[in-house]
Amino acid sequence: MSTPVKERVKVADEVWIATALLQRKHPDQFDFSIEEIMESARQMWRESTGPLRPGFYVHVIQHCVANRPPNPGRCRMLVETASGRRRLFRPGDYYHPEREGAKTVPKREDLPQSYTGLLSWYRDWCSAAAGKAHEHDPLLALRGSGKHLWADEHADEYVRRLREGWE
Repeated sequence: MSTPVKERVKVADEVWIATALLQRKHPDQFDFSIEEIMESARQMWRESTGPLRPGFYVHVIQHCVANRPPNPGRCRMLVETASGRRRLFRPGDYYHPEREGAKTVPKREDLPQSYTGLLSWYRDWCSAAAGKAHEHDPLLALRGSGKHLWADEHADEYVRRLREGWE
Protein backbone atom coordinates (compact mmCIF):
# COMPACT_ATOMS: atom_id res chain seq x y z
CA MET A 1 0.00 0.00 0.00
CA SER A 2 1.49 3.38 -0.95
CA THR A 3 1.73 6.38 1.36
CA PRO A 4 -0.83 9.09 0.51
CA VAL A 5 0.69 12.13 -1.20
CA LYS A 6 -0.43 14.38 1.66
CA GLU A 7 1.61 12.40 4.18
CA ARG A 8 4.75 12.47 1.99
CA VAL A 9 4.74 16.28 1.81
CA LYS A 10 6.55 18.04 4.66
CA VAL A 11 4.24 20.23 6.75
CA ALA A 12 6.32 23.36 6.00
CA ASP A 13 6.07 22.62 2.27
CA GLU A 14 2.32 22.12 2.65
CA VAL A 15 2.08 25.58 4.26
CA TRP A 16 4.06 27.11 1.38
CA ILE A 17 1.90 25.37 -1.26
CA ALA A 18 -1.36 26.44 0.40
CA THR A 19 -0.18 30.06 0.68
CA ALA A 20 1.20 30.10 -2.88
CA LEU A 21 -2.10 28.77 -4.24
CA LEU A 22 -3.94 31.48 -2.35
CA GLN A 23 -1.59 34.21 -3.57
CA ARG A 24 -1.79 32.98 -7.16
CA LYS A 25 -5.60 32.91 -6.99
CA HIS A 26 -5.75 36.44 -5.50
CA PRO A 27 -2.81 38.28 -7.10
CA ASP A 28 -3.92 41.75 -5.96
CA GLN A 29 -4.23 40.79 -2.30
CA PHE A 30 -1.18 41.76 -0.21
CA ASP A 31 -1.58 39.22 2.60
CA PHE A 32 -3.96 36.63 4.06
CA SER A 33 -5.43 35.70 7.40
CA ILE A 34 -4.24 32.55 9.10
CA GLU A 35 -7.69 31.04 8.61
CA GLU A 36 -7.56 31.78 4.85
CA ILE A 37 -4.27 29.89 4.61
CA MET A 38 -5.72 26.98 6.58
CA GLU A 39 -8.80 26.89 4.34
CA SER A 40 -6.55 26.92 1.27
CA ALA A 41 -4.82 23.81 2.65
CA ARG A 42 -8.16 22.13 3.26
CA GLN A 43 -9.15 22.82 -0.35
CA MET A 44 -5.76 21.66 -1.60
CA TRP A 45 -6.39 18.18 -0.18
CA ARG A 46 -10.11 18.13 -0.97
CA GLU A 47 -9.80 14.51 -2.07
CA SER A 48 -8.79 13.68 1.51
CA THR A 49 -11.48 13.36 4.14
CA GLY A 50 -9.15 13.89 7.08
CA PRO A 51 -8.48 17.16 8.88
CA LEU A 52 -5.28 19.16 8.49
CA ARG A 53 -2.28 17.58 10.12
CA PRO A 54 -1.70 18.65 13.75
CA GLY A 55 1.46 20.64 12.97
CA PHE A 56 -0.04 22.73 10.19
CA TYR A 57 -1.44 25.52 12.39
CA VAL A 58 1.76 25.99 14.40
CA HIS A 59 3.77 26.13 11.17
CA VAL A 60 1.57 28.99 9.90
CA ILE A 61 1.73 30.76 13.27
CA GLN A 62 5.41 30.28 14.07
CA HIS A 63 7.66 27.68 12.44
CA CYS A 64 7.52 29.05 8.87
CA VAL A 65 7.39 32.77 9.75
CA ALA A 66 10.65 34.47 8.81
CA ASN A 67 10.31 37.57 10.98
CA ARG A 68 9.58 35.67 14.21
CA PRO A 69 12.22 34.07 16.45
CA PRO A 70 12.70 30.39 15.59
CA ASN A 71 10.93 28.07 18.03
CA PRO A 72 12.26 25.52 16.96
CA GLY A 73 11.42 25.71 13.22
CA ARG A 74 13.68 28.04 11.21
CA CYS A 75 11.99 28.15 7.79
CA ARG A 76 11.54 31.50 6.06
CA MET A 77 8.49 30.63 3.97
CA LEU A 78 6.04 33.23 5.30
CA VAL A 79 6.21 36.78 6.63
CA GLU A 80 3.96 38.17 9.34
CA THR A 81 2.66 41.42 7.83
CA ALA A 82 0.36 42.24 10.78
CA SER A 83 -1.07 40.35 13.70
CA GLY A 84 -2.80 37.27 12.29
CA ARG A 85 -1.78 38.09 8.70
CA ARG A 86 0.77 36.30 6.50
CA ARG A 87 2.15 36.30 2.96
CA LEU A 88 4.86 34.37 1.19
CA PHE A 89 8.43 35.34 2.04
CA ARG A 90 10.29 37.15 -0.75
CA PRO A 91 14.01 37.87 -1.13
CA GLY A 92 14.67 41.21 0.55
CA ASP A 93 12.10 40.71 3.32
CA TYR A 94 13.28 41.14 6.89
CA TYR A 95 13.86 37.90 8.77
CA HIS A 96 15.01 37.04 12.26
CA PRO A 97 18.83 36.69 12.26
CA GLU A 98 18.67 33.15 13.68
CA ARG A 99 16.80 32.07 10.53
CA GLU A 100 19.73 33.00 8.28
CA GLY A 101 20.24 30.39 5.57
CA ALA A 102 16.97 28.60 6.30
CA LYS A 103 14.66 27.18 3.64
CA THR A 104 12.45 29.69 1.79
CA VAL A 105 10.80 27.42 -0.81
CA PRO A 106 10.27 23.68 -1.12
CA LYS A 107 12.68 21.62 -3.17
CA ARG A 108 11.18 20.61 -6.51
CA GLU A 109 11.67 16.93 -5.71
CA ASP A 110 9.73 17.32 -2.44
CA LEU A 111 6.60 18.65 -4.17
CA PRO A 112 3.83 16.56 -5.67
CA GLN A 113 4.11 16.77 -9.48
CA SER A 114 0.87 18.77 -9.71
CA TYR A 115 2.41 21.61 -7.64
CA THR A 116 5.90 21.93 -9.16
CA GLY A 117 4.67 24.74 -11.46
CA LEU A 118 4.24 26.91 -8.35
CA LEU A 119 8.02 27.31 -8.17
CA SER A 120 8.12 29.10 -11.56
CA TRP A 121 5.07 31.15 -10.62
CA TYR A 122 6.78 32.12 -7.34
CA ARG A 123 9.95 33.28 -9.14
CA ASP A 124 7.86 35.49 -11.45
CA TRP A 125 5.75 36.76 -8.53
CA CYS A 126 8.87 37.77 -6.61
CA SER A 127 10.26 39.62 -9.64
CA ALA A 128 7.02 41.50 -10.19
CA ALA A 129 6.72 42.32 -6.49
CA ALA A 130 10.27 43.71 -6.37
CA GLY A 131 9.23 46.31 -8.94
CA LYS A 132 6.26 47.35 -6.80
CA ALA A 133 8.04 47.30 -3.41
CA HIS A 134 7.63 51.06 -2.92
CA GLU A 135 3.83 50.68 -2.85
CA HIS A 136 3.94 48.73 0.42
CA ASP A 137 7.15 50.02 2.01
CA PRO A 138 6.54 53.31 3.81
CA LEU A 139 10.18 54.35 3.59
CA LEU A 140 10.49 53.60 -0.11
CA ALA A 141 7.20 55.43 -0.70
CA LEU A 142 8.89 58.63 0.56
CA ARG A 143 11.37 58.57 -2.33
CA GLY A 144 11.39 61.94 -4.01
CA SER A 145 9.28 63.70 -1.39
CA GLY A 146 10.67 67.08 -0.44
CA LYS A 147 12.75 67.42 -3.59
CA HIS A 148 11.05 70.75 -4.28
CA LEU A 149 12.82 72.15 -1.20
CA TRP A 150 16.17 72.23 -3.01
CA ALA A 151 14.98 72.07 -6.60
CA ASP A 152 16.84 75.28 -7.53
CA GLU A 153 20.08 74.53 -5.72
CA HIS A 154 22.50 71.68 -5.20
CA ALA A 155 21.70 69.49 -2.17
CA ASP A 156 25.01 70.36 -0.50
CA GLU A 157 24.31 74.09 -0.86
CA TYR A 158 20.82 73.57 0.58
CA VAL A 159 22.23 71.79 3.66
CA ARG A 160 24.98 74.43 4.07
CA ARG A 161 22.32 77.18 3.98
CA LEU A 162 20.22 75.40 6.60
CA ARG A 163 23.23 75.06 8.91
CA GLU A 164 24.18 78.73 8.74
CA GLY A 165 24.27 80.23 12.19
CA TRP A 166 24.36 76.92 14.10
CA GLU A 167 27.16 77.23 16.68
